[in-house]
Amino acid sequence: TVNMTRIDIDADVVAGKNVRLAGEDVAMGQMVLPRGRQLHAADIGVLASLGIARVSVVRPLKVAFFSTGDELCALDEHEPGSTLAPGKLFDSNRYTMAALLRGLHVEVTDLGIVRDNEADTRDALLQASAEADIVISSGGVSAGEADFVTRVFHELGQVSFWKLAMRPGRPLAYGQIGQSAFFGLPGNPVAVMVTFLEFVQPALKHLSGMHDLDSPILPARCLSTLRKSPGRVEYQRGIMRLDDQGELVVESTGKQGAGRLSSMSAANCLIVIASEVDGVKAGDRVQVQPFHGLLPG
Repeated sequence: TVNMTRIDIDADVVAGKNVRLAGEDVAMGQMVLPRGRQLHAADIGVLASLGIARVSVVRPLKVAFFSTGDELCALDEHEPGSTLAPGKLFDSNRYTMAALLRGLHVEVTDLGIVRDNEADTRDALLQASAEADIVISSGGVSAGEADFVTRVFHELGQVSFWKLAMRPGRPLAYGQIGQSAFFGLPGNPVAVMVTFLEFVQPALKHLSGMHDLDSPILPARCLSTLRKSPGRVEYQRGIMRLDDQGELVVESTGKQGAGRLSSMSAANCLIVIASEVDGVKAGDRVQVQPFHGLLPG
């Protein structure tokens, strides 16, 4: 025996309502994702919705990096709770670079700390350039007697530029060693982060096949007085927010020394001050680069 059930529909039926039509998301022949795009979560979902299980991508870049300096101590070489010997510093740059590189989805080789002598520096650069597409060092690129990276790089490689009109990060070297691109970053921790974000990161994206290389730059009203001399671009650390009127404002994190890595931790943006500008007064308009969209995640 079949029990018949009666269903009453107490609303008007509209043709096409609550119906997903074939092709309304992606039409036949439409480009889904362009070449040079970094795949994000929504992109993976779109591909899956179309039944596409595999796409061609650029292989991950191989990046080798190291720090230089007789004064440096790695965390795994230090007994917890003990005091550093006089003249010694913890090596923060390698840990910073490792975290930055992880966010860019590259294959990394950490060559550790290279001591301040010509033989070790040459060996590190030769090993790194034989193994990696990109070689990154920190420290040793100024013009002092103990700056062996500069000396060996000029001997082994093809130097494209060395020193830039920027702060922090003036002693930045770039060129080629063998088949590898080489970035010689400064030794100061903030300068390492700024030069990485402004130069190394876009280069890695370009070499990975990406087309969207620019970080967002927004106009903001500065609440702080910022000291600056004309003749070089400066990247100062800032904290940006919306004020009560909905305007984007920014203020300095405080003293801007290139060794004050905590200023990067406290900031949520870089204040970019053009070369020709001679200081910023409270109330002036400036440009800011938000860390969201700049720092790799």
